Amino acid sequence: MRNILLFLGSLAAVLVVSVGLYQWLGQPKSGPATVQTTMPKSAPVISTTDAAKVRADDYVIGSATAPLTIIEYASLTCSHCQNFHAKILPVLKKDYIDTGKLRLVYRDFPLDGIALRGSMLARCVGKERSLALIDIIFKRQGAMVAAKDPVAALAKIAGLGGMSKDAVKKCLEDKALQAKILAGRVEAEKVFGIDGTPGFVINGKKVMIDLDPKAFKAVIDPLLAKAGK
Repeated sequence: MRNILLFLGSLAAVLVVSVGLYQWLGQPKSGPATVQTTMPKSAPVISTTDAAKVRADDYVIGSATAPLTIIEYASLTCSHCQNFHAKILPVLKKDYIDTGKLRLVYRDFPLDGIALRGSMLARCVGKERSLALIDIIFKRQGAMVAAKDPVAALAKIAGLGGMSKDAVKKCLEDKALQAKILAGRVEAEKVFGIDGTPGFVINGKKVMIDLDPKAFKAVIDPLLAKAGK
């Protein structure tokens, strides 16, 4: 009975946090999202070990047998995240991921309503096409954010990823998906202390890394050496 009560309490906390975050990020509408200033304060208790595990719904680049895993928390409207994916990730992929030394796990950390809806569309397009859609959104980020109607601009990008207008509409109305993505953001904040994007977690700990390939190399190489790689 005690375990059941604990489970129900954690589930209720997830729902409360998800609703609060959804309100903070703004309701779907034409034009820029309206952002409120208050953030929810409660969250379910999740262990660092569990949060650091690679999950079935994570976006993963690299081999499951790689000795080192980096979790990236990103927002699709974050210019620094766009810079990481455009200039740093290709270097990491060539030097570490393609050689089987590193695995990158991408997780959503939406900073605003547009980023939230972009994350939702990436989920709805199908896992085999999700990373490709995320890449397109990052490449067109500047125009999307500057558009008079960012939601419409995002919908057009989703169309490039193969989604129909009806599929986009249905996806953006999926409250359960909204709640799941927002709960993931709260988990990142509470468990790892992620407070901005991109945020990186290695071996269950948040790591501050300058957005420069050399800075990543300075962090990655000693860890690989320690692992005997």
